[in-house]
Amino acid sequence: MPYPKQNSLLLVTEGLHAGMRLGVAVSGGADSVALLRTLAERWQELGLVLTVLHVHHGIRGTEADADAEFVEALAAQLELRFLRSDVDTPARAQNERETIEEAARKLRYTWFEDLLARNELDAIATAHTLDDQAETVLHKLLRGAWTEGLAGIFPVVEHAGGQILRPFLHTRRLEIEAWLREIGQTWREDSTNRDEVYTRNRIRHHLLPILREYNPQIAVQLGHVATIAREEDAYWQTELARILPSLLLPGRAVRGGGRASSTHPDEASVAIEVERLRTLHPAMQRRVLRAAAEQVQCSLNFDQTELLLAMCEGKAGKRETLTAQVRAERTPRELRLIRQEAMSLEENLPEYELPIPGEVTAEAFGLRLVANITKHVDAESMPAKLRAHKPGDRARLQYSLGPKRMKEVLERLKVPPDQRKNWPILEWQGEIIWMRGAELESQAGAAAGLKIEARDLP
Repeated sequence: MPYPKQNSLLLVTEGLHAGMRLGVAVSGGADSVALLRTLAERWQELGLVLTVLHVHHGIRGTEADADAEFVEALAAQLELRFLRSDVDTPARAQNERETIEEAARKLRYTWFEDLLARNELDAIATAHTLDDQAETVLHKLLRGAWTEGLAGIFPVVEHAGGQILRPFLHTRRLEIEAWLREIGQTWREDSTNRDEVYTRNRIRHHLLPILREYNPQIAVQLGHVATIAREEDAYWQTELARILPSLLLPGRAVRGGGRASSTHPDEASVAIEVERLRTLHPAMQRRVLRAAAEQVQCSLNFDQTELLLAMCEGKAGKRETLTAQVRAERTPRELRLIRQEAMSLEENLPEYELPIPGEVTAEAFGLRLVANITKHVDAESMPAKLRAHKPGDRARLQYSLGPKRMKEVLERLKVPPDQRKNWPILEWQGEIIWMRGAELESQAGAAAGLKIEARDLP
């Protein structure tokens, strides 16, 4: 196949080396086709042994079949080995309660990791671009990511047996498509990339064009943010590894010295000396608290982290529930995080799924809920969950300053104590969006223009 004399696309060669058996993930779209063509053009110069990888996700019917045939034909034209993996993405999404996008990504990378672990390949290259990086940073920023989330897509990711590489991470999508047209190379268009029920597509087709009006180089700037965040997070991780062993204490202190830890598989605890934590910079304090929470299988959000910081400044004896399994205790000297699997409720009320939009009849709660929306939501968005409230739940009442613990909300609603344990709430996208008798605020609900109508069953 002829190539132009000059390939203008920027290929990051970090991680590539002579003799490397490199798999190239090719969906058939412009980005992955250009990556394959570029690597095929330079394989002798770089000393690479190339294999074309394609995943058929079991969605989009004949369109996906045609994608697979296109990629296989391109591999044959370039005289490269072709490997294909057929997976059932809808089944995975249903079984694991994931969106189609999440399920597809996890199935794809599971296959990649398996190829590396079996020593079939040394590394796998994916065609993520600078535009993908910008979309990812914005998406995570909108969801409230920490610094590591703003690091976006990493150029090199280590896995057992090999690496995932992103050689096009500094290349623009427009440059890629222009080069493919220049050399007369066709590609496949995924129809779902235009479907604006997906958040990423709305970011791509609506939000980024608006931001480009303020800064034409917004994609480049967001790429810089990702680089800065990635390198700063690596620095903080090195600092954490240095100080955590002397800061985190297992179990609880016992009279006479020493510490006691539970040997029960469903229990764990970790403690931090409050006075030592106070000597640290606030940025390090937050990271220490989040690292401590990870040891008891808890991922802290910003509000929870600030709550723990306030406990360190407060008096001994205070307790807070972080999740259904994890609570925090303030002793005279320490802040302790304890995980203990939640005991089942005396009345084991079922959970109900409410499609958004849609309706559900929940006999256990004596309710029928109807959900309507006025704005787009992701087509594969998970349904809301109607259930009894649990320890750690927090809801934001209208006109309040922040999320409130369920005990405080129920007291404000004047719910009789004997009815509080199984008071129904509706959870969606990690937020409580509705509860009986309350006017709540939620970002997810507002973004979808969500309206919940509740009716008592006869």
